[in-house]
Amino acid sequence: MGFAFSNDLQLSSSAFENEGAIPTKHTGEGEDVSPALSWKNAPEGTKSYAVVCHDPDAPLISANGTYGFVHWVHYNIPASTTSIPEGCDQHTQGKNNFGKPGYNGPMPPEGHGKHQYYFWVLALDSELNLPEGLTLWELLAKVEPHCLAMNRLIGTYQRG
Repeated sequence: MGFAFSNDLQLSSSAFENEGAIPTKHTGEGEDVSPALSWKNAPEGTKSYAVVCHDPDAPLISANGTYGFVHWVHYNIPASTTSIPEGCDQHTQGKNNFGKPGYNGPMPPEGHGKHQYYFWVLALDSELNLPEGLTLWELLAKVEPHCLAMNRLIGTYQRG
């Protein structure tokens, strides 16, 4: 099926507006808890979801040619779920670029300016029951054939 950007599937947060500032609470300079997220209008046939957070502005290029910094890889979310609470540790946690499972929020390098953080929700056509600890790139390789739709919410943060 491939990755299919969808205007119907909508992702939002009670913590910040699209293209708005992410509150310090959800960053490495604050409590470092994931923001609450909710989505609606998933396509028919959705059996599960995955949520990721990626900073494409981070000055990091990995050996495999990928760029940016991964802050959260969260998956095996049942189709009956349309929101996840702040500080969510349910479902399955992948490994972020800090080398840890779960969420670690924005904390761009000092003096690096404002970064954009892309929170993505992916609607999948199966319950894949993937093992914990997958990196973003491992997750994307496994879910790509099952992705019915995806959309993003962009938040910004500049280190104080």
